[in-house]
Order: sequence, then structure tokens, then C-alpha cells
Amino acid sequence: MTAPGRIAPVFATLGCRLNAYETEAMKTLAAQAGVGPLVVVNTCAVTAEAVRKARQEIRRLHRVHPDAAIVVTGCAAQTEPETFAAMPEVARVIGNHEKMQPQTWAALTPDLIGQTERVQVDDIMSVRETAGHLIDGFGTRARAYVQVQNGCDHRCTFCIIPYGRGNSRSVPAGVVVEQIKRLAGQGYNEVVLTGVDLTSWGADLPGAPRLGDLVRRILKLVPGLPRLRISSIDSIEADPALMEAIASEPRLMPHLHLSLQAGDDLILKRMKRRHLREDAVRFCHDARRLRPDMVFGADIIAGFPTESEAMFLNSLKLVQECGLTWLHVFPYSPRKGTPAARMPQVPGPAVRDRAARLRAAGLAAAAAHLDAQVGRRHKVLMESARMGRTEQFAEVVFAADQPVGGVVDTVIAGVEGAQLLGR
Repeated sequence: MTAPGRIAPVFATLGCRLNAYETEAMKTLAAQAGVGPLVVVNTCAVTAEAVRKARQEIRRLHRVHPDAAIVVTGCAAQTEPETFAAMPEVARVIGNHEKMQPQTWAALTPDLIGQTERVQVDDIMSVRETAGHLIDGFGTRARAYVQVQNGCDHRCTFCIIPYGRGNSRSVPAGVVVEQIKRLAGQGYNEVVLTGVDLTSWGADLPGAPRLGDLVRRILKLVPGLPRLRISSIDSIEADPALMEAIASEPRLMPHLHLSLQAGDDLILKRMKRRHLREDAVRFCHDARRLRPDMVFGADIIAGFPTESEAMFLNSLKLVQECGLTWLHVFPYSPRKGTPAARMPQVPGPAVRDRAARLRAAGLAAAAAHLDAQVGRRHKVLMESARMGRTEQFAEVVFAADQPVGGVVDTVIAGVEGAQLLGR
């Protein structure tokens, strides 16, 4: 809690779910330290546009809170500390490791903030642990998110994130299980496992367990948890235990978001991905064979450097060949400091056109999935009084109030826009 008479810090989160998770941890650390009137901006570095938006948000927040010291942290602060240190609105720049340390927040109290160095960003590659133990999870009253992994050992040519997050680090299984036991005991009906490169979980732990081992352990040791969901995975790293869990564990939700990025083998090679097109197609077919109600989302980049129209069509055809339902489409933009930024670029109009065509294919695939649910029975986790999500993460709306956080058994009566109608 904030001390009486003291203004609570303001937090702004940009970017991924993991950033949102870490913002919740920072709120706890700031409250424990008793910091003064601060504005904390947790930035994203995934694209140059993300960095531009972070600078824009800092300037906006300075206008709204002119008397508060602005602290900038997150991936963009880690990869470009000088960019934010040069902004007159910014009082402190803090790295991704430093933002999770109690001593960092202790130095931001009113009596100390003027006495510490303005930029506190150390070498993230030297970090060997993650801070998943700091909070038990966050989310709505229905769903909690639990960080089990951070960082990435891979070096995709378009991606700056390893330099913002460091190498892969895993939260030990025992810590994860205890967190989820507490969440289930608090009444959460669904937990989502999150990380930067989730399928690398365990490689740095004794015995090198795999993600499937963690999933099976959670489901065995937390029998009171109705639903476990996995966030984005790299399908080429799906281990046999994970595939077995997909086939045999009804409490593991039939929804996987895949980091595919492209559907052309040469582009995948130039991206320095670890899979080929056929690997992605095979994984989707195998997973759906094991779990017929499985639904896939995917990240796909449009207009990667050197991508021809024929190469793009291979990505477009992946929507149908993999049976993708929920598409996250990213128009490629060069990210300073990455190898892809030095490759021959696709003209902007072509990038935007390809992104639009991919999005249209994604909308058509999602609409077909929704239409196919009419008349089917679903267990819907209620996120609000009148909106919840199916096991496959489709939104369902109800005409009457339902118990928030509860799981409602319903037959789908129809489709309205991008939502299903529950009875």
C-alpha cells in the first residue's frame, strides 16, 4: 500500500503480456519501497514503431503528470538506453534485470532519487535467473497469467528481443506448481503459462526437463485447476510429453498460438528460423489428429526482406494448409541492430498490401471457425458478466448476466460479428 499522503506511482505498459506481468511485479516492489510520485513506462522494443510509440507515450505522460519523475524501463530501455536518456522528460532509465530488484526501487524514494545514477542498465546476457517468483500471477478474476520463462537463446534475424531480455532462463517447476496451487485455491479457473520462448523452458534446469514435463506435472499436482492454457510456442520444439498432454489431458486447452513467421523455406532460412514449411504443416496435422478440436493461432510477418510475391503466397497458403484460425499479422519494418535491417527491403506499398491480404485470410478463417460452432456445446470461462471465451479462445456473449470467473456450459446459438452468441 502507498503511505498516507503519498501519491501512488503511475504505470504505463507497452507491448507483450510478459511486460504486463512484470508491471504488476514492479507495482509491488514500488509499494514496498515507498517511492514518491513517479511515472513508470515499461517499454517494448519489438519494432522501430514500438520505440517511437514509447517516446510518444513518455511525452504525453509528462504533459499529464508534469511534477512526477519519469522512469523508463523494459526492452526498449534495455536495448536503447541512450535514446531515452537523451529525452529531457526522463529522470531514470532502468534495465530489464534492474527493474525486478528491490534495491532499484529503494533508490527511487524521494530522498534518494537525486543521488543515484540516471542510467542503470547492465549486461542482460549475464543474467542467469528470472523473476517469476515475484507475484503469483495477474489477470482478470477469471484468468491468471504465470511467467515460467524469460529470455531467448535464438537469434532470428528480424528480432531484437534477446538483447532486451537476455538468454533463456526458467522458473523451477516446483515454484511454478506452488504458484498455481495458490491461484487455484484463490478460485482462478484458468491459468496461462507465459514466457518469451516458452518451449525452451527447462533447458537451463537440472536434468533439462521440457515444457511437456511441466504441463503434466501441473495437471497432476494441481487437480483443482479446471483449465491450463499455453501461450505462444515454437512448434519445432514441441516435445513428446507435450504432444502426449495434448492428446490425453482435457484440462489443457485446445488452443495453441504458433510462432511461424513465414511459410516459405528460403525466407525461413533468411529469418534464421529452426523449422521448414513442412515442419509447421506436419505439426498442425499431428496436433489436430491427437486433439480434433484443436485451434491454432499464428504470428506471420508480411514483406520480410527479399520476399517475392511467390514467397509471400507460400505464407498465405499456410493459413489453409495449417488450418490457422487466429492470425497475428506483422508488416515487416526494419529494426536497427538486426541482420534483417541490412537485407534488401521490400517496398512499403507491397508490404502493406501483403499484410492486408494475410489479415483478410485470417478474418475469413476466423469467421469459418465461428460459423462451425453454432449448435455446439462449449464450456465458457466468463471474463465479465456477459462475455467469456471458449476452450479455443473464441469470444461468447450472453444476453443475461453470468457469474464472472465461472465456467458456463452453453450451446452456441449464433454468430454476431466476431463473437459467438451463448444461450
